[in-house]
Amino acid sequence: MIATKLIRIKPTFLACYISFVCSGASTSCIAQDYFNPALLEIDNPSSRKVDLSAFENGEQAPGIYRVDVIINDQMVDSRDITFQLVKNAGGEVKLQPCLSTAMLKNYGIKTSQFPELLPDDKCARIEAIPQAKAEFLFNNQKLLLSIPQAALSPQARGYVSPDLWDEGINALLLNYSLSGNTTRSRNGSSDNSQYVNLRPGANFGPWRLRNYTTWNRDSQGNDKWDSAYTYLQRDVVALKSQMVLGDSSSPADIFESIPFRGAQLASDDDMLPESLIGYAPVVRGIARTNAQVVIRQNGYVIYESYVAPGAFEITDMFPTGGSGDLYVTIKEADGSQQNMVVPFASLPVLQREGRLKYSLTGGQYRAYSSSVEKTPLAQGTAIYGLAHGFTLYGGVQESAKYQSVALGLGKNLGPIGAVSSDVTQGWSSPKEGDKSSGQSWRIRYSKNFIGTGTNFAIAGYRYSTSGYYSMSEVLNSYSSESLSPDRRRNRAELTLSQALGERMGAMTLTAVREDYWQLNKTMESYGASYNNSWQGVSYSVGYTYNTNSTAGGTGGGRIYDKDRQVVFNISVPLDRFLSNAWANYSVNSSQQSGTTHSVGVSGLALESNALSWSVQQGYGTDDVGYTGNMNADYRGTYGEVVAGYGYDKNSQRINYGLSGGVLGHRDGITLAQPFGESIGLVAAPGAKGVAVANQPGMKTDYRGYTVISNLSPYRKNDVTLDPEGTPENVELSLTTKTVIPTRGAVVRAEYIASVGRRVLMTLVRQNGQPVPFGAIVTPFDRPTNDQGFIVGDSGQVYLTGLMDDVNMQVKWGDDAAEQCRIKTSLPAMKDGESVLQTKASCH
Repeated sequence: MIATKLIRIKPTFLACYISFVCSGASTSCIAQDYFNPALLEIDNPSSRKVDLSAFENGEQAPGIYRVDVIINDQMVDSRDITFQLVKNAGGEVKLQPCLSTAMLKNYGIKTSQFPELLPDDKCARIEAIPQAKAEFLFNNQKLLLSIPQAALSPQARGYVSPDLWDEGINALLLNYSLSGNTTRSRNGSSDNSQYVNLRPGANFGPWRLRNYTTWNRDSQGNDKWDSAYTYLQRDVVALKSQMVLGDSSSPADIFESIPFRGAQLASDDDMLPESLIGYAPVVRGIARTNAQVVIRQNGYVIYESYVAPGAFEITDMFPTGGSGDLYVTIKEADGSQQNMVVPFASLPVLQREGRLKYSLTGGQYRAYSSSVEKTPLAQGTAIYGLAHGFTLYGGVQESAKYQSVALGLGKNLGPIGAVSSDVTQGWSSPKEGDKSSGQSWRIRYSKNFIGTGTNFAIAGYRYSTSGYYSMSEVLNSYSSESLSPDRRRNRAELTLSQALGERMGAMTLTAVREDYWQLNKTMESYGASYNNSWQGVSYSVGYTYNTNSTAGGTGGGRIYDKDRQVVFNISVPLDRFLSNAWANYSVNSSQQSGTTHSVGVSGLALESNALSWSVQQGYGTDDVGYTGNMNADYRGTYGEVVAGYGYDKNSQRINYGLSGGVLGHRDGITLAQPFGESIGLVAAPGAKGVAVANQPGMKTDYRGYTVISNLSPYRKNDVTLDPEGTPENVELSLTTKTVIPTRGAVVRAEYIASVGRRVLMTLVRQNGQPVPFGAIVTPFDRPTNDQGFIVGDSGQVYLTGLMDDVNMQVKWGDDAAEQCRIKTSLPAMKDGESVLQTKASCH
């Protein structure tokens, strides 16, 4: 039997009083977690006079911090901001940002409604805005501003204030690309060809000087230099436009694109919020053999590369400074060619209500044939958004030999898409021909059906009467080389992509058909593809049909040059046997060249997947026999190298290429991978070999510099250094920078890197006591805004970026007795030791 004892509790007067006060009957009782700093003095007597108020409530030391500024969950800026310790109404000490009224205005805050914010040259009182507050997330380096919606100016989604656009640094640029091949026939003959692409430029302030020069040498040893363009360009921010002086091409929204040499002022849609981004083409095709792909625009070769047999996709063309259809030639290894057209810049020209898009062009006609007369010309276009979803547009063209007027109307049809229709009336005076006039009618359609996954990127039709000429056709007729004017009669085009639902893949259809008046010629290009994946296995089926026909056959018939091709590809991952590798099989059936089967392996290798490689072996019918190829592409810190080898029963071919970029700036010259229009200079002086996130093979060079490419102009771009790819002797205080370049800018993303030894040092004062907890250690060779290192328990502090000779200041108060200095030399590191543990005296 267990005995129990009854415990009686008798409440005291004090307990009753505390219960009454905290019960809320007459007042409230508020408690918070509190750590008594005096407890630190038990094991650290020397800490009695150390001011630790900055660390109460989890706060950090005041100073300058690089932060992302986020207003109502939307990032608006990234910059250095001064933070001060401020006591709020509740008596808590908090880090608060020092933001000027001008900065708040740039962020879209209606500062004029709140005069209590104070002048621009002082720290604005954010609490002057009712219900507004600021919170600093130190661990994430983010400044969260909560601003009532009524205090914000309405802005479109993705809006970035022009005040934040960065014109970049002064710099010299050079993009280069060299490629070539050597083909040896079985009969002993050999052919060689080379291609060089140079794109030099210079940036000074808001001005961009650019040139595009190519060089070709054929198998007969004939070489040719061509300059596609040279121009000077800059932003006109007030007009949301670009001004171009020199060689360029007119917009293709209303008229066909015209290459000119002169001046142009035209709207730049990229200066608008990102929801209004335009269209850019992707070149897709099928190669039967180890083929060369040549892409021309306005008569100039703008891209040249080599592809393996099967379906290919080209998405890395450099900006060409203009628009116009892309004419693609696929040169097969057996000497045959395929030709197709990829439409460019052909979407309906709708604008939002009140938006005016315009272009003004004047100068001389500039053609790829130097014999064409340099006729003065002028062109103006305007597109204006009306109410109720309508858009009115039109333009004029003028020269001594040609005049035209265009007028059109577009309509947003809501859930069923957008359509535009226009007519162009032209008056022409072609060489050795009578004056004529005619019309060209056009209708275009575009729609993205989100619910069904259908996207009509382009759907258009144009009909031109027999008397209608375009400006290019008329001016080209005056060439001394008697260029044949291919006057278009009908043109129909379509680009359609269709998502077939989850696990069902997607389909893409493309079609272009043109016929001509005088030459009785027809050109057709059709393509269809389907792709899908299942448990890591991807597969696709593609079909192309290309034909060109002209009158002149026997008995009044026609001569046809056509080919039909069907290709099937499947790729299976080999992760169980070889990481980052895939087994591939494809079959290509051609009307002209029979059927070819190919099996191979491809993959990625080296750090950051810098090397991509493939090996294929094939067999073809119709006397094709065995074929094979090997290709490798290495993308490194200083450029990109490609090489390939292919063979068939008739020949062997070696192709090679080297490309890269050279950037000259105030700190020297930086070599890098090929870069595009707007680029960023990563500057982390002394931090060698630091990898850039999501950039295969890209690391900082031996000085700590590299170039990151293809930044989006007028948009926020995060440039991130990969902390996992950082050498052991490098510490980065911040790994991500946000930059907002203007078009063609070279923006500088600067990082503070502590390069040197890592040390866990115990600091002892002259009296033998350890340096107080919370003291700040600052090396004298660090920047003035460096926050230093904080001393922990027993005088220990973790230091990075130290050289062998150390010179540092230690401070835990403002009096001279509350400061000391360390000057010492570090001992050598032991084998396998990554962090040196040592002791130093502070005097």
